[in-house]
Amino acid sequence: MSYKASAPGSLMLLGEYGVLFGLPALVCAVDKRIHVMLRPREDNIINIHSALLGDYATDLSVLQIEKPFQFVLGAVKQLQSKIRRGFDLHIESEFSDKVGLGSSAAVTVATLAAIMTWLDIRISPIDLVRQGRSVIRQCQGIGSGADVAASVYGGVVYYHSQPLTAEKIAVKLPLTLHYTGFKTKTADAIQQVKTRFTHYPLVFKQLCSGIGQCAADGVQWVRKQDLAKLGELMNIQQGLMDALGVNLPIMQHMTSVLRQQNGVRGVKISGSGLGDCVVSLGEVASDINFGDHYDGIHPIPVEMTLHGVQSEKN
Repeated sequence: MSYKASAPGSLMLLGEYGVLFGLPALVCAVDKRIHVMLRPREDNIINIHSALLGDYATDLSVLQIEKPFQFVLGAVKQLQSKIRRGFDLHIESEFSDKVGLGSSAAVTVATLAAIMTWLDIRISPIDLVRQGRSVIRQCQGIGSGADVAASVYGGVVYYHSQPLTAEKIAVKLPLTLHYTGFKTKTADAIQQVKTRFTHYPLVFKQLCSGIGQCAADGVQWVRKQDLAKLGELMNIQQGLMDALGVNLPIMQHMTSVLRQQNGVRGVKISGSGLGDCVVSLGEVASDINFGDHYDGIHPIPVEMTLHGVQSEKN
């Protein structure tokens, strides 16, 4: 018997940084998934095989959270008290962990779901978000859980971390994603921002409050699928991200070029910034040219998906 689960990657539409302080965020699931297959063993050995990360083996009795498998092992440790024997875990991903599509959240949710399917543990979606967020925070020290919510629910999720709530909005928005060619880890980007505002805590708080307000205002336009109004808020939040210092010159250039596209309503950084991805609301020409000095920029073909975590046994 094998037990399978998969979870989608995600993109932040509105609310970065603000969501870390209990303010709302809008996050969506994308059609690139991480797949986990679990096969029980008769001993206490846990074998992990990942097409991206390689192989890892440990004994259930001495399980420790170790890189680069920290999110998988963190998910196992979260449920360790209920696990009585070992298993083989095979992980496949439809996207690279080097690109900011919420791979940590997706693999965490998929691993939790595979183990819960095996153990016949049934919990509500919001409790799965809570469990996944706990794993993320244990492994990287910080995390809002918004990307976890997108991986669990699919669609667009209007998310609050304090108190924990998640509302799924079953709409598909036309999004286009471009990658700068490099990425700063989320925890490192957050730390850089906090350091920058060491002497200006009230300014930092006000910027984060403005970002949270963008998400709070934006949810009504998502529900109405009003792309023009939603795009305006994306552009406004991009200005706030620039004030936070996470909008590098290459990202500013990308934003300027993308906003000149006729079908684009809004453009902003998706995620913590300092590299990674820029998301556009609307259609972008496939042959868009960012200039000879920006040959590292490339599109990532994604669409939104309404399907969150899925699991089965066979």
